[in-house]
Order: sequence, then structure tokens, then C-alpha cells
Amino acid sequence: MASLTIRNLDNEVVERLKARAAANRRSLEAELREVLTSVARQGNAFDLRVLAERIAAMTPDRQQTDSAVLLRRDRRR
Repeated sequence: MASLTIRNLDNEVVERLKARAAANRRSLEAELREVLTSVARQGNAFDLRVLAERIAAMTPDRQQTDSAVLLRRDRRR
């Protein structure tokens, strides 16, 4: 297992993390481990792109419109 050191973390952030840990009945270290693990498992933008392509493939007979185009149209109204 790896170890991490985080320097220059704002005191207010540390206090909020301690409060979160206490609310979840965990040590600060256990809470940080949980938070980091959760964030790492969420994926990244590439994973979301792959997911979007898989969803689009489920409806090959429907036209897929880029969301940027839809937003531009909506802003013009």
C-alpha cells in the first residue's frame, strides 16, 4: 500500500474533513481513504465519452445531436 503526504491544506478544509469523519464514525485517515477511493472510482471524462457512445449505439436509427448545438439553439430563443 502507498502512503501520501498532503502539504499546505487549509485549516478550514481539515476541520470540515474531521467533522465529516466524526459524522461517519471514522478516523480522519479512514475518511480520507474513503473519499479518495470514491473519487478515483468515479472515472473521468474519457469514461463518460465511452458511456455516451455506448448509449448512442443503442438507438442507431435516431439522429444524435451534439449537446453544444442544442444549447446554442436554446440560447437563441
